[in-house]
Amino acid sequence: MPLHSVQRLSPTAVLGLWHLTETPEALWAGLPNAATYQPLLPARADARREAQWLAGRRLAHALFGELPTPLPPETLVQNDATGRPWLLGAPADTVVSLSHSGEWAAAVLAQGGRAGVDIELIRDKAQRLAGKFLAENEWNHARAATADIAPDAHYSLLWSAKEALYKLAAQRGIIFRQQLLLHEFSPATSGEIPATLVLGGAETRHRICYTQPAPGYVLTYCHESAG
Repeated sequence: MPLHSVQRLSPTAVLGLWHLTETPEALWAGLPNAATYQPLLPARADARREAQWLAGRRLAHALFGELPTPLPPETLVQNDATGRPWLLGAPADTVVSLSHSGEWAAAVLAQGGRAGVDIELIRDKAQRLAGKFLAENEWNHARAATADIAPDAHYSLLWSAKEALYKLAAQRGIIFRQQLLLHEFSPATSGEIPATLVLGGAETRHRICYTQPAPGYVLTYCHESAG
């Protein structure tokens, strides 16, 4: 099975990557509780999206045993009304964040705290939409940075970082330009982006890790332990 890697982020959290090469049929065959998952598949998923959806769940199940208190195999990855994943049958403090793009799926599972992960295929879409998700100072920093590096990769990274922080926040109605704020950083192949989350009139500081898991992709994640 193409479980690409497992990385321990802390004593209570793990990050996994899955390289998607299988057909939906092969993914179904290896998925625990497949019959229970069948009615959970989004109704409009085509074959590509079905494979991505399944890869995320195969990956989550592969990580169940990596937690300090392993999850029982009958645990299910469910989605709430907003599409946010959660774990049915797991302790209440267990969190999961999932993402998929192209041939890759990513997951963070943690016992305690909060987590967000995002993986993106690098393309020009993020640059075209920059004015909708970047604050003015963020956009200015991005313009300066892309004088020396590929703009598609950099804007995709900025979008991905905000997506990871959005998932960590786990609240609806967040305005990316106003509430998910990225601070200036020196772009590299991998590193950290300092960020501020603005919720309910309060500001909290965070650090979003990033890397390139494969050519043409960017991965961002953020995990914070309880307390």
